[in-house]
Amino acid sequence: MKKLMKDAPCWCQSGKPYGQCHMDFDKKIDMYRRKFHKVPPRSIIKNEEQLQKMRESSKINVAVLDYVGEHIHAGMTTEEIDQMVYQKTTQLGGIPAPLNYEGYPKSVCTSINEQVCHGIPSSSIQLIDGDIVNVDVSTIYNGYFSDSSRMYCIGNVSPENKRLVDVAKECVELGLAQVKPWGHLGDVAQAINDHAQANGYTVVRDVGGHGIGLEFHETPFVSYVIKKGTGMLMAPGMVFTIEPMINMGTSDIYIDENNGWTIYTDDEKPSAQWEIMVLVTESGYEVMSW
Repeated sequence: MKKLMKDAPCWCQSGKPYGQCHMDFDKKIDMYRRKFHKVPPRSIIKNEEQLQKMRESSKINVAVLDYVGEHIHAGMTTEEIDQMVYQKTTQLGGIPAPLNYEGYPKSVCTSINEQVCHGIPSSSIQLIDGDIVNVDVSTIYNGYFSDSSRMYCIGNVSPENKRLVDVAKECVELGLAQVKPWGHLGDVAQAINDHAQANGYTVVRDVGGHGIGLEFHETPFVSYVIKKGTGMLMAPGMVFTIEPMINMGTSDIYIDENNGWTIYTDDEKPSAQWEIMVLVTESGYEVMSW
């Protein structure tokens, strides 16, 4: 890590002198590093200009999910949801981040019932009464990324599935309550895992959250099955997603061999997921997209 004089421009590209910007931050990071904590790299710490641009991207992302919530209904196809997301995102000046990402063919992920994540919209897949569906929207706006997802209950959902959806949301809220500067990602994970298990559910181990902002997926990988006090240190300027996948049955999953994307529960029981995008601040957190 290059040492800077306090009058030199800060490494975060804020334009401020290092001594007025991240000098104290670096001293704290170095202290934790010497105690063998996993500390965030400088590359994922965002400056205020970058954060403001990410907020603008997030506004579009939230607006698109609001729009989906207003129009989603039994009888529509997931392809119609994809078209709705594409049209609304581009109308607001954004670009759907999933479209053509590593070969992904659509603008959004629509994951129904036993689909854990990365469900691909199709004109042959129709929402029916009783379905639970996750709609995962991600946006690029002026080069900055945002990401969040919501569960939608279609028509008369069974009490068992409604409870799964509700507990999955509670898991996110309890994880969010653990976000604070100089805590650990494991604090978030354990709060989530404990609540899921207390309700008889399991948490997917192999898929998790991620850093975001300048790229779609950045460091760190955010696990929800590690212990409190472990994992990367949360530092002001970090942005990551909280998006645990909560399964009614086993935590085991498999990937669709035909499309290489869609992940299912191994026992074909339903899964639920909510996703928020969170900034670690000097005093706690800011939810940027939900």
